[in-house]
Amino acid sequence: MTDARLALGIDLGTSGVRVAVIDSNCSLLFSSAIGYRQGLHAPSDWTRALKELIPSIPERLRRQLGALAVDGTSGTLLACTHQGDPLGDALPYHQACPEQIERVRDLIAEDGPACSASSSLARALRLLQCHPQPVLLRHQADWVHGWLLQDWNKGEEGNNIRLGWQLVGQHWPESFHDEAWMASLPDIVPSGCLLGTMPRQRSQELHLPDDLIVVAGTTDANAAVLTADAADDEGITVLGSTIVIKRFMNHPLNPGAGTSTHRVGGRWLGGGASNSGGAVLRQVFPGIDLTELSRQIDPDVSSGLNLRPMISRGERFPVDDPALEPVLQPRPVSDALYLHGLLEGLSRIERDGWKRLQQLGAPAPKKLVTLGGGARNPQWRRLRERMIGLPIRSCNSPPAAGVARLALSALQQKSPEANHSE
Repeated sequence: MTDARLALGIDLGTSGVRVAVIDSNCSLLFSSAIGYRQGLHAPSDWTRALKELIPSIPERLRRQLGALAVDGTSGTLLACTHQGDPLGDALPYHQACPEQIERVRDLIAEDGPACSASSSLARALRLLQCHPQPVLLRHQADWVHGWLLQDWNKGEEGNNIRLGWQLVGQHWPESFHDEAWMASLPDIVPSGCLLGTMPRQRSQELHLPDDLIVVAGTTDANAAVLTADAADDEGITVLGSTIVIKRFMNHPLNPGAGTSTHRVGGRWLGGGASNSGGAVLRQVFPGIDLTELSRQIDPDVSSGLNLRPMISRGERFPVDDPALEPVLQPRPVSDALYLHGLLEGLSRIERDGWKRLQQLGAPAPKKLVTLGGGARNPQWRRLRERMIGLPIRSCNSPPAAGVARLALSALQQKSPEANHSE
């Protein structure tokens, strides 16, 4: 393998799937996306998207691909057989399981990403009640990696933090070892390590080279961070269907519900993700051009509204409260004024998120870089600058290009033998 080989990134987001191809200089050569038809909960939609998107990559680029990596929504969890067959729908990342919270607290002694009704652990306990043993519990990206390789044994560390994986100590909690379902959990590997070579049957089905390697990816938010190329003093906000904020640090965050600390490129990365975000705008304004509507907003003045934009009850960050209700009323006659109030509500959630991270030990950012669909809205950016009090720049490179960097690194810096992980 040489630097001339290209890398493929696959981003499984909240509303659809995107692929991106980059070269050895991390330049974006191709990108394409497709929406889910059934929804985030349907694994058949994940594989359908890959079967449509990957063959659509120009043949001259596909022939040069040497590695791929996958990112997925952090916390979307699926129960499947040992052969990878789904046992029903996945439970999406935003699905809280409040009936499991006491059991979660029995298993997890302190606050953290797994100690919440909105954690993967809570969803895992619900899935285990629905499906008899033996089953496998796999997050979205890990299941897709398994589908590509026809081997579902492994799980990437960042995707499993909300399930209970202890990143600092590199182990599952001691309390898990007494549970019969311990065998349902994946063998954890670091982001960026080699998982294997794609079997010929799968590579032929997707019109990919026979020697293509599959590299452990990361979460969708971390993939966005990788493509942002943030400076040391910058915080990262992803304004997609949900609001995600991230910050590189010299040490892990102190434990806090709704937050997580990852390790990306050898650096600690702390952050949190709200259930609120752009999805509520699509719900409230179906089929309306929000770009045009935003032009009617004066971002330097207040709307006078105090809204909490959420698509359903329950929040995980900056407050962890599965019973928190949306506040979408009163709705003024003017759609522009209503959008103004909703964008202010979203900006308050982001502002409070940055305050929460600082309470947990993250250094205060001096400026922000923003990705996602909301990064393209100049009125929202100015409104956020006013409310948060920091300068903001936008980055339009897709998260799929970020996770492709992990695949590229495996091609450029490591041989398959050096990357083999048990």
